[in-house]
Amino acid sequence: MNNNDKLLDAYTNDIDRVDAEIMKKLEERMELSEKAAICKKELGKPVSDPLAERIKIDKISEMIPADMESYGRLLYNTIIELGKDHERKFAQEDTELVKTIKEARENTPRVFPERAVVACQGVHGAYSQQACDRLFKMPQIMYMKNFNGVFAAIEQGLCQYGVLPLENSTAGSVNQIYDLMLKHDFYIVRSVRLKVDHSLLVKHGTSKADIKEVFSHEQAIMQCEGYLKQFPQARVTVCENTAEAAKMVAESDRSDVAALAAYECGQLYGLECIEDAVQDSGSNYTRFICISRKLEIYPGADKTSLMLTVSHKPGSLYNVLARFYALGINIFKLESRPIPNRDFDFMFYFDVEAEVYSGEFIRMMNQAEELSQSFKYLGSYVEIA
Repeated sequence: MNNNDKLLDAYTNDIDRVDAEIMKKLEERMELSEKAAICKKELGKPVSDPLAERIKIDKISEMIPADMESYGRLLYNTIIELGKDHERKFAQEDTELVKTIKEARENTPRVFPERAVVACQGVHGAYSQQACDRLFKMPQIMYMKNFNGVFAAIEQGLCQYGVLPLENSTAGSVNQIYDLMLKHDFYIVRSVRLKVDHSLLVKHGTSKADIKEVFSHEQAIMQCEGYLKQFPQARVTVCENTAEAAKMVAESDRSDVAALAAYECGQLYGLECIEDAVQDSGSNYTRFICISRKLEIYPGADKTSLMLTVSHKPGSLYNVLARFYALGINIFKLESRPIPNRDFDFMFYFDVEAEVYSGEFIRMMNQAEELSQSFKYLGSYVEIA
């Protein structure tokens, strides 16, 4: 063993020693946080004190060399977040939101309903209808002209549930839905992933060479972008819904038009399927959500959706992510959307995995509003395959 090997072993041993000391000090700090939490509870003081935290971090910055200041701030900010989470185990009362969630857990029926009046966007044969049929055994479907109509039907009490597409594995999120989420009051009560296969549908006798215009929804068009290159001279026209596109072709007096829609739409509207499963990806899935005006949390709920905004300060989003990490909660989707009429302001959409009866979930929900400038709880639910 040469001198460098010996030095490296010595440094490694020293690092192990320092790490052990850090862990011991962390344990000591958490014990002190626990005692402080009990005092705060007795004095009626909140766990979080943003001003005191900022002063403390500024002091920490003065204690370390300038080239390590960012490290120190990051480390100490994380320690503060961990300390506050630990304190809440002993000091924090449930927020009004958590009380509402607990009430919904207890009062929601144990079994998801088989029959219901459900709003879907489009016409008979739409993919939303297929998703609805997966969620309910005997739904009574109300067809709405657009997505906004589905939200409005829920808010006005015209139906109990609504089914909406949220994201596609190929084309990504349905941005219009995310924007409407900011405007409407609702809760997600269940979700489903639907295998989506698009077919090229035409009137009987029309060939591929005859096609001069293709109708479909913008998501289906994006999912079939590669396939549509076979028709360089054809116009691609966006419709409100794939089933509506099929209906338009069936009712048209033209013989040079086609629709990208489900194979079932061809049977429904008397069209011929020239080619089936023409989407660019063979593994093409769309995730649909079922929404309700009333908060319902069914047994087994292990997914939660949230929307929130954070301040324009460095590390604001990191603080949110660090809190989820500290609680051991997995974020399986994080997306930002610009807030209409507010320049450079963004709403962050979170999908997280957490058993709705777990202590970690309750702690997360007790802290969520504190972590953000504005916050919207969208529901906790089960997703079926």
